[in-house]
Amino acid sequence: MQLIYQYLNKMRGGSRTPIRAPFYEIFWSGLGCFFGIAAVYLVGHLQDLHIEDSLFLVGSFGASAILIYGVPNSPYAQPRNLMGGHIFSAIAGVSCAMLISNPMIAAAAAVALAVIVMHLTRSIHPPGGATALIAVIGGQNIHALGYWYVITPIASGAILMLIVALITNNLSSQRRYPSYWL
Repeated sequence: MQLIYQYLNKMRGGSRTPIRAPFYEIFWSGLGCFFGIAAVYLVGHLQDLHIEDSLFLVGSFGASAILIYGVPNSPYAQPRNLMGGHIFSAIAGVSCAMLISNPMIAAAAAVALAVIVMHLTRSIHPPGGATALIAVIGGQNIHALGYWYVITPIASGAILMLIVALITNNLSSQRRYPSYWL
C-alpha cells in the first residue's frame, strides 16, 4: 500500500505556477509565429494551391513555431533539433506508412521510431512526433508523396521557418538565436 501511495504522490505536481514571460518576449514570440507561419502559407499558396489542398502547411509546424519563436533558448528550438527532428521523424513516418499495413500499428510505430531516432541523433524536437504521425494518417495526398514528404513539405518548410527565426529572434537586442547550430 505504501508503494502505491508513493507512486500516486508523484503525480501531485508542485505548488508553483511558472511566471509569465516579459512583454518584450511575448511581442517577439507573437511576431515570429506570425511571420513564420505566414511564410510557409505563402509558399504553399504560390504553388497555386488552396490552403485546404496544400500539403505544404502541416500541423506540426504550428508546434515548431511555438518553440522556435516562443522559447528560442530551449534546446528543442535549436536548428539541429528543428531540422533533424522533423527530417528524421518524417523518414520514420513514411517508412512505417509504407511497411506496416495496420494503421494503428503504423501510427504508433511511427511516433515511437521517431522519438528513438531523435534520441539517438540528439535532435529531439517534440513536433517531430506529429510530423511522423501525419505521414501515416495524412491521407492519400500525403501517402502519394512517399519519401518526397521528407523534402517537401517537411525539410523545405522547416528551413523556411528557421530563416524567419534567425531574422525575427535577432531583431530584439534582448534575444540571440540560435544558442548553437550543431
